[in-house]
Amino acid sequence: MGMNEQVAKILIVDDEPQIRKLLRVTLQAYRFGIHEAATGEDGVRQAIKVRPDLIVHNLGLPDLHGLEVLSRIRAWSRAPVIVLTARDREEDKIVALDGGADDYVTKPFGMGELVARIRVALRHASDSANEPTLTFDALSIDLVHRVVELDGERVKLTPTEYELLRVLATSAGKVVTQRQLLQQVWGDAFSESDSHYLRVYIGHLRKKLEADSTRPQFILTEPGVGYRFRSRD
Repeated sequence: MGMNEQVAKILIVDDEPQIRKLLRVTLQAYRFGIHEAATGEDGVRQAIKVRPDLIVHNLGLPDLHGLEVLSRIRAWSRAPVIVLTARDREEDKIVALDGGADDYVTKPFGMGELVARIRVALRHASDSANEPTLTFDALSIDLVHRVVELDGERVKLTPTEYELLRVLATSAGKVVTQRQLLQQVWGDAFSESDSHYLRVYIGHLRKKLEADSTRPQFILTEPGVGYRFRSRD
């Protein structure tokens, strides 16, 4: 674990004392600095006061809706936000991600998974935006020259396929919703009904990049939500 991760400040916003205690004890064991808030209003106040490096945020709060808290924090902060959400609320996940959250973990969650998500989000936040080449094992993406290579061989991609890959790979480890992909790749001209185009292009990319496109290693599907490019661990 790098120094930045060891001293990273994490704000936990959750109204359940037992969840806060579980998160506090576990995350302190990983040498994170922990701050807590039990309500949305306090979460916003603490975020301003503490300036956390990352926020773990339960969407179901007694006073403010979690999305309102997220909106207030996002008005001034770019700190990564990981939301905790019930497994059966796909719409909550989509709205939270579109509203500025970086990732989500569904309840009940494993602490190992949460810590991994935290590390990815912190690393992503600290990565230089000017990194010219992204490498994922045998796959390399040269962002300057727009060249993609797999096992040293150049992969021929259409402009749209490349743009889709670029958006996913530069957010490696994070969930990107279908709406975010449509907006970033096709611009404001897209409509929600265009999501079938997205599936077609993802299929094309997988055929070109995956050894077995039915069991993808790079472009992972988050059912009902969007896609997650594999983390650079």
